[in-house]
Amino acid sequence: MERELALELVRVTEAAALASGRMMGRGDKEGADQAAVDAMRRAFDTVQIDGRVVIGEGEKDEAPMLYIGEEVGSRDGIPVDIAVDPVEGTNLVAKGLPNALSVVAVAPKDGLLYAPDIYMEKIAVGKEAKGCIDLDAPVEENLSAIAKAKGKDVSDLVAIVLDRPRHEDIIHEIKRAGARIKLISDGDVSAAIATAIPDTGVDVLFGVGGAPEGVIAATALKCLEGEMQARLKPKNGEQEDRLKDMGINDPSRLLQMEDLVSGDDAMFAVTGITDGDLLRGIRYEAGKKARSHSLVMRAKTGTVRFIDAIHRLDKKPSYYYEE
Repeated sequence: MERELALELVRVTEAAALASGRMMGRGDKEGADQAAVDAMRRAFDTVQIDGRVVIGEGEKDEAPMLYIGEEVGSRDGIPVDIAVDPVEGTNLVAKGLPNALSVVAVAPKDGLLYAPDIYMEKIAVGKEAKGCIDLDAPVEENLSAIAKAKGKDVSDLVAIVLDRPRHEDIIHEIKRAGARIKLISDGDVSAAIATAIPDTGVDVLFGVGGAPEGVIAATALKCLEGEMQARLKPKNGEQEDRLKDMGINDPSRLLQMEDLVSGDDAMFAVTGITDGDLLRGIRYEAGKKARSHSLVMRAKTGTVRFIDAIHRLDKKPSYYYEE
């Protein structure tokens, strides 16, 4: 894929974040999400790609825009698969809490796992612990292997886990092993990325979250030379049938990085909506200006760019917001 595409993707996440950021703390998670979806979809029309949404806002009959299978972009560019999360953490925006993001992941056609919105079991680590994890191993065994790889004691490690009743056993096992725990209310994409960014202080992600978020996070980890292992967790026969329709005949199979994101030409862009561990949120300033903080990465080159942008809202293209 062309290097210029990476910066085009940042414009897409910036547009979504600028639109959604207006809704911070107003208690309207649906409104925050819709504003981001509208802006992101309009922004995609300006990007020179022949894109297919494989991870989006839902099925075609559930989502009017950015639905699974929708074609986006100018249609005269390179063919790519796209995974989007216009607002990763709608509750976080609605409540004005940290770590809400706008996210886009892109890979060459057929390069991303085509997964519906069901649960996925995950374990994720950064570069130093790559090759040391095993989703089927006990939590204590994984923590010991990660600690050894990173030259730490297990008691030095921080495991990040979604604060959900379904994770009581995992949390108990982490405590028993002696590691520290960071519980989060939402946003396991940012949590997975944090395992591969040294300054966050997070060493490993455990738990069950959304499959779409898993594919998106795996793309980011591919760019950061980290690792994720995962397994789909359909809860009923209907979800199993949906997986088969999407070409996944064995949902119990352990998914490695190449199953989630194949090849080495993936790209990932993310813009902060609210302040977080990874990025600052949108700030609206005097003079019809706004400031955004973004991250864009490319797996093929290993380039990681943090972008601090000032936007003149009175001069921005119409896709940033409705007039």
